[in-house]
Amino acid sequence: MTQDQTDYLKGRHVLVTGGAGFIGSNLCEELLQHGVHVVCLDNFATGKQENIQPFLSHPNFKFIEGDIRNLETCKTACKNIEFVLHEAALGSVPRSIKDPITSNDVNVSGFLNMLVAARDAGVKRFIYAASSSTYGDHEALPKVEDTIGKPLSPYAITKYVNELYADIFSSTYGLDTIGLRYFNVFGRRQDPKGAYAAVIPKFVQQFISHESPFINGDGSYSRDFTYIDNVIQMNILALCVQNKAALNTVYNTAFGQRTTLLELADLLKKHLSKFDKSISNIAIKHRDFRAGDIPHSLASIEKAKSLLGYDPKYDIDSGLAEAVDWYWENL
Repeated sequence: MTQDQTDYLKGRHVLVTGGAGFIGSNLCEELLQHGVHVVCLDNFATGKQENIQPFLSHPNFKFIEGDIRNLETCKTACKNIEFVLHEAALGSVPRSIKDPITSNDVNVSGFLNMLVAARDAGVKRFIYAASSSTYGDHEALPKVEDTIGKPLSPYAITKYVNELYADIFSSTYGLDTIGLRYFNVFGRRQDPKGAYAAVIPKFVQQFISHESPFINGDGSYSRDFTYIDNVIQMNILALCVQNKAALNTVYNTAFGQRTTLLELADLLKKHLSKFDKSISNIAIKHRDFRAGDIPHSLASIEKAKSLLGYDPKYDIDSGLAEAVDWYWENL
C-alpha cells in the first residue's frame, strides 16, 4: 500500500464479509496494518477461526459471526460502514453442480441482502468478488471484460447475477460498485482440505504427503493463476480510486499469464524440492475432465491498469515460491 493510500484509508470503517476466509482474512490483515477500522462478518461455512485469531485482540477489529442470508445480520454489519469488501460466497463449480440451491441462496440471495443493507446504511462504495467463471463458453483469449459467453455451471450463473444486481443498484439507487473478476487466486491461508479445495493447496498437500496428485484431463487445460498479494492490491485500488469513470464496472483481477496444469505441477515440485528433494520424483496421475470446467483462462488486465493503476508484482513462479514457503511452515 502506498503512503497516499494509507493516508486515505486510515480511520475509515470497512466491512469485510467472508473475512475469516482465505481472501477475506488477508484483506482484513492488510487493512488493519494501515489504521483501518475493520468489521469482519463470517459464518465459518468455509472460513476458519484460526484465520482471524491474531486480529481478535486488535482495537480496530470487530468480528460478527453471522450469515449473509439473514438481512438483519447484514444491516447490523453495515452500520456506520463506509466501504464494503464483499468476499462472502460459496465457491467451487463442483459444489454448485452438486447443490445448486445452496449456492444460489448464498451467492445470489445473500448478495442481494448485502446490497440492500449497504444501500440503506449509506455505504459509499461496494466492492465485490466477481469471478472469471462468468466468461463461460466464450473461447477467445485473453478474456476482456465486456465480452462474455454462456455460463457453464450454477456457480457461474450466480456470479454473473451478482454483476447484474450490482449494475442495477448503481443505476437505480446510486450505490457505487466495483466487481473484481478473480482468476484462480492462490496463496497463504488457502485451505488444502475438503472436497472442494482449490488445485494449488490440494497439490501442495499431496506432494508434501508424498502422494500423486490427480489432474483432471490430460493436463493441457490452463489457468491465469493469481497470487493473493495481487488481489490485495486490486482491492486497495478499488477502495481508493477517485476517478468516477473507474466506478460501477468490473475488472479482471489476474496476472495476465497462462499456465497449464502440467506446468503448474512441475513448478510446485521445483519449489517444494527445496525442502524435500524426493518430491521432484512424484508422478502425476490423470482422470476424466471435470464437468463445468472452462478449458482455458487468460485475463486481459489492460482495463485495470488503465483505470485503476493496477501493477501486479507476482507472476506464477514468484507467487508459488511465497505460497510454498507458507504451506511448508503451516501444513
